[in-house]
Amino acid sequence: MSLSKKILLGMGFGIIVGFIFNLALPHLFDPINTYVLHPLGTIFISLIKMMVVPIVLVTLILGTAGISDPKKLGRIGLKTVSFFLVTTALAITLALVTSLLVKPGVGNYSLDGEGFEPKETPPVMDTLLNIIPTNPIEAMATENMLQMIVFAIFIGFALSKLHSKVQGLVKLVEQANDVLMYLVHVIMKLAPYGAFALIATAIGGQGIDAILAMSKYFLVVIFVFLLHLVLVYGSAIKVLGKMNPIQFFKGFSPAMIVAFSTSSSNATLPVSMETAQKNLGVSKVVSGFVQPLGATINMDGTAIMQGVATVFIAQVVGVELTLAQLLTVILTATLASIGTAGVPGVGIIMLSMVLTSVGLPVEAIALVLGVDRLIDMCRTAMNITGDAVCTVYVERTEQNRNDTEVETVS
Repeated sequence: MSLSKKILLGMGFGIIVGFIFNLALPHLFDPINTYVLHPLGTIFISLIKMMVVPIVLVTLILGTAGISDPKKLGRIGLKTVSFFLVTTALAITLALVTSLLVKPGVGNYSLDGEGFEPKETPPVMDTLLNIIPTNPIEAMATENMLQMIVFAIFIGFALSKLHSKVQGLVKLVEQANDVLMYLVHVIMKLAPYGAFALIATAIGGQGIDAILAMSKYFLVVIFVFLLHLVLVYGSAIKVLGKMNPIQFFKGFSPAMIVAFSTSSSNATLPVSMETAQKNLGVSKVVSGFVQPLGATINMDGTAIMQGVATVFIAQVVGVELTLAQLLTVILTATLASIGTAGVPGVGIIMLSMVLTSVGLPVEAIALVLGVDRLIDMCRTAMNITGDAVCTVYVERTEQNRNDTEVETVS
């Protein structure tokens, strides 16, 4: 049985067990929750939190080192990176605006420990001035994510410039990344049990309100996905890529289906590249550069999930996000997308980073974990679609440039 099915099964059992405790055996809920469900859920959340700092550091260093490679940077690289960062910022903005309007976390549901007091967020200018760490080790120890991201980008840039002199260090970072990705796979194998415990705890203590809360969150995320596909990707493929959006989505649909089933941008990469080259008329040179790069830094679907989840969790715990906090979410999620590895489950780990950046409780991930596997499948399809849109855009502009150069020479 696939991991996705196991997590859905764990979630289903958690819902059933939670309702049994809530409706039929409320007197047994406290001891079972204290000694079984709560410890199991806490262990899973702790394992996720354990991976945040090393994953952000290592994947961002590798991602930046690859982007800053002098052979890859240039005209195509600038267009590609700019496109990805702009669409990711648009994705997170759409998610925040929609969530603030729809208010999926407002209702009867309340998180355990509702007396939660958010940390004070400094003014926007202070946040921007403080993103450069004076002590990178302290930034890691205190989980100051923006400072960690900036530090990792500087290290990656330096590795790319020194190139042959630091091949041993680059190899070490790559091996560290392999170790971390292995650990992510191991931790995600525990996700069915974590999902079971967290959902059973939520529903056992809150009942139907927890189901309604998760349903509203899920529907808002899916709505923003569709909105981003139509408004952002549809417009980009029509205006920048000079292609009919219906033709594009029809041609690229085989790769989207594979992405949906695997929940992994990296695993889908060979299929998405082949589909783009055969069905969308993209050259191997452009496809071979843009799509692998997109699998590393273009995570619009993940950014949307993080935006909706952050507002949802803030509303559930009764915290009104300030403008400074919303801007911090946009900045953090956009920068974090550069280092989000294209494997299943990493989006949830990155969500804990975004929550930390605005002082929200990481434990509230329990509210979104139950439906995350369904969302993960959708957001992976979204991510690789964005890669393909950018590939078509770069291909078309390069063709036009080449045609212009030929005419000029003639």
